[in-house]
Amino acid sequence: MIFDKEGNTTIVFQEKTSLAMFLKNLENAYPKLRHDHIVINLFSFEKLTANDVLEFLEISRKHKAANKSFVLVTDKVSFDDVHDEISLAPTIQEAKDIIEMEEIERDLEL
Repeated sequence: MIFDKEGNTTIVFQEKTSLAMFLKNLENAYPKLRHDHIVINLFSFEKLTANDVLEFLEISRKHKAANKSFVLVTDKVSFDDVHDEISLAPTIQEAKDIIEMEEIERDLEL
């Protein structure tokens, strides 16, 4: 698992692994990441479905409950096809934009 920390945001990705192993590794690494906003780069997965993205719902809920952003990045699944609680972006830059907007919303207590 590779971590790219930029300020208070950590981008997480891993090459050549199954989704199940990626999720297990993410759960194991979560204690080190829990204080940062998290961007999950899923570009290494050639095939990804809305159900695959749903596997991240529990950790997303936990992270957002701690007032931190959790954004998945993939262009293989449409935003319209995923659960409302999951933040999904087609690019890393758009994920960073989502985090910035969510920080503003938290600051304004919206």
